[in-house]
Amino acid sequence: MFTPTLQMMICLSGVPLGAPGVFSHMSGKSRRDRGASAGFTCIRCRATIDPTRFGTRHRNHCPLCLWSRHLDEEPGDRRCACRSPMEPVGIEVRQDGEWAIIHRCTGCSTLRTNRIAGDDSELALLGLALRPLSRPPFPLDALPGANW
Repeated sequence: MFTPTLQMMICLSGVPLGAPGVFSHMSGKSRRDRGASAGFTCIRCRATIDPTRFGTRHRNHCPLCLWSRHLDEEPGDRRCACRSPMEPVGIEVRQDGEWAIIHRCTGCSTLRTNRIAGDDSELALLGLALRPLSRPPFPLDALPGANW
């Protein structure tokens, strides 16, 4: 049976563990400077992410809370000057059935998709996928014929 950790539940609740506005996801060094296999501290939940974890060779988001950082103009180039946190806002299901996380930059509002990894939190992914059903963008009682 799956039991979420306290850190995962805090991530899913949307409450950061660090002080407001204090983020340290991926040091200021580029991936080229740090080496492609360097770990990082999540910008949102502050978890230390080990680069050797199962699931991906090119980690671009936290597997616990799914947040990322706006680092790339093109995948892998690390040339984006923005460097702001990227919030997971949705799930894309591609034609081949593969899931991707849709991230929105909190600094410049750029949207990007990132493939999920084998070690991403299933609870966080399902919570993100079900978000439109649990919090629709319009009041349900305003729908014609709604009698609830």
